[in-house]
Amino acid sequence: MCGFVGFTEYLDNSKEVIERMMDRIAHRGPDQAGSYVSDAVTMGFRRLSIIDLSEAGSQPMFNEDRSVVITFNGEIYNYRELREELVAAGHKFSSNADTEVLIHGYEEWDYDTLLNKLRGMFAFVIYDMNKKRVFGARDFFGIKPLYYGRFGKTLMWGSEIKSFLEHPAFVKELNEDVLETYLTFQYSPTTETFFKNVFKLPAAHYFVYENGELTVKRYWQIEFTPDEQPTLEDWVNRISDTFKNSVEAHKIADVEVGSFLSSGVDSSYVAAVANVDKTFTVGFGEDEKYNEIGYAKEFSQYIGKENTSHVISPEDFWGSFAKIQYHMDEPLADPAAAALYFVCKLAAEKVKVVLSGEGADEIFGGYNIYHNPDDMAMYEHIPLPIRRAAGKAVSGLPHKHGVNFLIRGSQTLQERFIGNAYMFTPDERKALLKHPTNAPDPTAITKPFYDRSAKNDPVTQMQYLDLHLWMTGDILLKADKMSMAHSLELRVPFLDKRVMALAERIPKRYRVTKETTKYAMRVAALRACPPKTAEKKKLGFPVPTRVWLKEDEYYNKVKDKFLSADSERFFNTDQLVKLLDEHREGKYDHSRKIWTVYTFLVWYDVYFNGISV
Repeated sequence: MCGFVGFTEYLDNSKEVIERMMDRIAHRGPDQAGSYVSDAVTMGFRRLSIIDLSEAGSQPMFNEDRSVVITFNGEIYNYRELREELVAAGHKFSSNADTEVLIHGYEEWDYDTLLNKLRGMFAFVIYDMNKKRVFGARDFFGIKPLYYGRFGKTLMWGSEIKSFLEHPAFVKELNEDVLETYLTFQYSPTTETFFKNVFKLPAAHYFVYENGELTVKRYWQIEFTPDEQPTLEDWVNRISDTFKNSVEAHKIADVEVGSFLSSGVDSSYVAAVANVDKTFTVGFGEDEKYNEIGYAKEFSQYIGKENTSHVISPEDFWGSFAKIQYHMDEPLADPAAAALYFVCKLAAEKVKVVLSGEGADEIFGGYNIYHNPDDMAMYEHIPLPIRRAAGKAVSGLPHKHGVNFLIRGSQTLQERFIGNAYMFTPDERKALLKHPTNAPDPTAITKPFYDRSAKNDPVTQMQYLDLHLWMTGDILLKADKMSMAHSLELRVPFLDKRVMALAERIPKRYRVTKETTKYAMRVAALRACPPKTAEKKKLGFPVPTRVWLKEDEYYNKVKDKFLSADSERFFNTDQLVKLLDEHREGKYDHSRKIWTVYTFLVWYDVYFNGISV
């Protein structure tokens, strides 16, 4: 696992600039550094040695005649098979690193063929000196990040936006359209970022920069096509076999591999099948609602493995929050990111690589909200105009369970579900912000994904949306940034092409039932985990922010931020304080909305006011 940076257009001090950019992401690769400087492009690399620990695996890496150069972040799990194929075609290898497969694969195949042959997580950029071409690609699910920016004639790219700050052509300017969108999603869901002229390459896409023109293209698609013929037992057998194969592939390393462990079925299934030596867990306080350490230790004993745990204090959490937002590059208002930061820190003290359970909920149907279409089915027999009238009639009442049901029932699926987080409605965010923006309506962002999955049932449409927005923009973003903050490689065996190909075929009735979620996967997990674990209801990574925000110390901390000059610049602060006071008084649970705004303000302090982290 590594990090890279690069830019076009020669500078008199290109070498010094690329070194400063590399230093910004030294946490991604503390083991080695390397750079390539030419009249056309400059490329830099920081290495965390995992496979082929020798100098031969260093980057930037070249082909035989040094006409093609690459920087690569990730792991190609089928590189040995691809290497054999390329050797048979006449290519000569000088290392055992998976990076070199990408170089020769680029020479041998077209873009789509190369990328669709890969199995792994990756972001890489190749420069072809003969064709004066920059070619960059990101993996199928968006496990590894790849950003790019255009400033004048300069194209720059890298694993983290913060490296761009060191380039003289970079202009740091806030994208307020993204701020408005973020207030609804709790992350930036489009290809735009919080920095103007900086973009995210979407998952399963590549770019080509040639003759001053940049083109971006998708090379792989998820397509749910359920097969109703196999029995539940058939699906369970297939899940068990396919997942074991994926775990074995994800364990390939020349260093020790550990595993994260909570009380949930996803991480437990990974840890049990992977047979790693060490597991790692964090929690808050002693309340089992916020602390899964007891469950994790019990399960670790069940599988005969060592568990290392840590209780995160409020002081640790709040004291590290600015640093967490620095590592994120963009604000992410998911409190679980902080918990992930601490479990990564804990694991990094003992191992270089960990396995984790991200992706299982999206591909196998694990979120509790996926029950919603079935819960609404009977009510939706009532004509929509009548349901809309009922929703409007109760909209001014406190949003208790029955009221929420009528409001949700007054909306179509596309209107009510934009993903696992829905913070501020378009009307609420317009009222909160001081300056009008051109931000799109949330449904305009989600519409392309609903259109592509229109032939599927509502639950599958929700999964499809989450796979493309929530998982990439929240789940995988924090997984990469929090692990790399501690020079730790995090691998996600559920997010494997072969596992996805299987999951695409599983009928909805074996994914989400009235009683449970991830039904077939849970039955498969029973072969490796006790019923207590395999059948446990989805909990998430609980963080007690709603409790802390009612305590004087943290209430005042947030209130000070809400009344700051930066807050006054962007928001109607009286509304922010009203949210905070209503939450403290127990009138409403505004904790997630409060946290969304607070996170942005802390991030802004770090990147635009230069506070020390």
